[in-house]
Amino acid sequence: MTAGDLHGRSALVTGASQGLGLQIARGLVRSGAGVCICSRTAADLERAREELAALAGDEDRVLAVTADVSRPESVDELVAQALERFPDLTALVNNAGVYGPMGTIEEVDWDAWVQAVHVNLLGSVLTARALVAHFKRRGYGKIVQLAGGGATAPMPGISAYAASKAAIVRFAETLAGELRPHGVDVTAVAPGALNTRMLDEVLQAGPERVGQRFYDRAIEQQRSGGAGLERGAELACWLVSGSSDGISGKLLSAIWDPWAELPEHREDLDSDVYTLRRIVPADRGLGWGED
Repeated sequence: MTAGDLHGRSALVTGASQGLGLQIARGLVRSGAGVCICSRTAADLERAREELAALAGDEDRVLAVTADVSRPESVDELVAQALERFPDLTALVNNAGVYGPMGTIEEVDWDAWVQAVHVNLLGSVLTARALVAHFKRRGYGKIVQLAGGGATAPMPGISAYAASKAAIVRFAETLAGELRPHGVDVTAVAPGALNTRMLDEVLQAGPERVGQRFYDRAIEQQRSGGAGLERGAELACWLVSGSSDGISGKLLSAIWDPWAELPEHREDLDSDVYTLRRIVPADRGLGWGED
């Protein structure tokens, strides 16, 4: 499954100098879109820009901006440059994210914990906030938010990541409601367990800080190769395309959900399907907890 023809579309992809963000940018460029990529690391970003420009065969279709999404002034400058190059910018893909400090909540460095929330949660909110007016004026737009396992399951020892990812998914669901009347779709993506630098951080932290169970899962993931970057990138590119128009306010798994078939089920999606929700006893067949 691919996004198809994205000529005439353009996207800002954060955290795109490597890993999943770069893979998403590759998919967008291959499908004909223009891309603005950003990262805090200038050298990595320039290497990514050169690769994407060669892939595009057109320097004008690729823009790279060094930016820190956790800083409002940096986000404002990033969006200004993106809109200058791509005045009809179609999409925002919020990929920038970090695990943050690892360990129990009473022992981790507090400033590092807060910084992780700034990057994962506030960075995503800031970039979305900076582009909402633009999308409203156009009467069309796509905001794709990369989530992860932390959004739907506890992650002892990696609490900043888990808390911030859960929060950003609920923000995406809420923003979707705000922007639905304006033709702007907002969707969160769970790309699967990826073998990226973040996995390396877990392995370096060791079982003492992330817990034996999570560490063992990371070892197995490293051995098996993980989910791979391709499926998550394909879903993100599909959500940027017109094929996904009207699908909004959902958390979609790139690996497990039949997302390519969702346009056939739009009426069913006008519900709490694919959203965060509270599980009550009746959901598990238990005969208590009801009036």
